This record gives sequence, C-alpha cells and structure tokens, in this order.
Amino acid sequence: MDVAPVAGHIGAEIHGVDLAGELDAETVRGIREALLRWKVVFFREQKLDHAGHVSFARRFGNPVALRKRGSASPAGFPEVETTADRLELGGRFGMEHDEWLQRRRHTLLRGWHCDHGARIDPPAATILRAETVPPYGGDTTWSNLAAAYAGLSEPVRRLVDGLRAEHRLGVGYQPRAGDDAYLRHLLDHQVASVHPLVRVHPESGERVLYINGYYVEQIQDVSRAESRALLDLLLEQAVRPEYTVRFRWEPGSVAFWDNRATIHLAPGDNAHLGFPRTMHRVMLAGEVPVGVDGRKSEGVTGTEAGRW
Repeated sequence: MDVAPVAGHIGAEIHGVDLAGELDAETVRGIREALLRWKVVFFREQKLDHAGHVSFARRFGNPVALRKRGSASPAGFPEVETTADRLELGGRFGMEHDEWLQRRRHTLLRGWHCDHGARIDPPAATILRAETVPPYGGDTTWSNLAAAYAGLSEPVRRLVDGLRAEHRLGVGYQPRAGDDAYLRHLLDHQVASVHPLVRVHPESGERVLYINGYYVEQIQDVSRAESRALLDLLLEQAVRPEYTVRFRWEPGSVAFWDNRATIHLAPGDNAHLGFPRTMHRVMLAGEVPVGVDGRKSEGVTGTEAGRW
C-alpha cells in the first residue's frame, strides 16, 4: 500500500489496495492511520458493488441504515444512499431543483457542510464512490477543520474554545412568497442540536473548528450581530484555500473522509451541463461531540443518539 499526499494539509491518494478484496488487519490499520492524518483519502479504479461497499465500510465502523432514502437508492441495501444530481427535489414542493439550490445556497459559503451536522451524533465518516461522472466538472472539495483551528491566532482560539452553536436543518433557506410547501416540510421535520464550536476529536485528540455554512444557526450567549460576525470570520478561516483539497472524480473512484474533522463542498458547476453524475455513499455511525471543556453536544429537537 502506498499513501501519496496530494495537498499540504489535507488529502492523500492510496494506491495498491483492492477495496473489493480481502483486506488484512495491517492494511485496514494503514488506511485508518492515513484517514486520521490526511482527513480524506482517495482510491481510484475500484470495482465495488453495493455489497462490497458496505463490507468495506464495516471494517471501519458501523454503517448507518437510513430509514428514508431517495428513489434512486438500491433496494436491499439500506446502508447505501444513491445521489443522482437534479433528481432530489425536481418537481417537488412546487419548485425545480435549480430554484431549490438558489434558495438554499444564497451566500458563497452556504454549501460547505459536514454530513448530517444537525444530528446529535453526526456520522463519524463517509465513504462515497462514483458510478457515473461527467467528462468535466463535478469535482468535490474538502477542508481540514483541525488545520483551520490551528491556524487561528491564540487569542481567537481561547475565545472560540468556550463557545457553542446551534446547528439546525434548513438554516438560511429563503422562503418563497405565499404558501411555501418546502418551508412547511422543514418546520414539520426539524432537526437541531447544540454543538461545541471547537470539538475534541475522539481518536486523534486534535481540536477541530466545528463549523459549517449549511447547518450553523447561531452562536450561543452572544448577540445575533456578534454571532454573524464571528461565524463569517470562522467560516472564511475554515475554507481558506491552503486548508482544502479538490478531487476530480472518475468512474470507480472512492473518497473516504473523516466527517468529524472536515467539511466539504458538493459541486455546483455541472448541473447545467446535462451529464449524469451518480454516486453512492455509506456513512459510519458517529459519537456525540465533546468540547474542550468536556461538555457533550445536546439535542434540541428531532434527533436522538443512535436513532436514524
């Protein structure tokens, strides 16, 4: 097995491993160590099917079995969620997918997220494999939140170490005029938790700037104006180019990332091209985050540890 870093702070390609084959304990340990060090690792030219995808994931944790999935997801594999661009909300709630994206991502940093960050126990990791990708466009970008925290000045680190923030599903969505069916859907299916703004990674012990643009609603115990200014500062820090890596997908590519220490940005440059992009993901069950002060996250609504 060869681990080849691809950026200064995050990302490595792993060569010489067949993910569909029998992986010995040393190989599994090497992949885990590379993941903890580089936060996201990439494999190319893999021949995984759904069963192999789930089997590989089980070597690193417990795959989440989702109760609700899109119609493109495979029957018989509740752990596998299939994402096919332009299919998720097209024609639902009275608006097409493009309008939904515009209303959801109305600022430059809104699209950056960790998976299911509003849950009390967000997934520990995600394993995403590519089936069909466009000939150009459709890249995904990740950022290293441990490096982002370390890059803050010491006085700012002291400030954020003691803060907590609410993460809520649907934050920042701009409602349509009149009766908005999607807004009613959000209100009827709220998920929210209060997480530490700085999380202690349960395996590496690193301090992680636990922030993203998609779920974070409000920093607690400060005014809304102060919260907005702090969130803007921290989000800009979190996605500085030097802390990021961008991956060009190919059929058979697999990305395996630490969802506790990264945020990622789904592509926004390929929807208008009309090329299919079909990806399959499996997520590993995660822990309740713990802050620098030892306090755990707290659920607000619609979430319970271990219950999906």
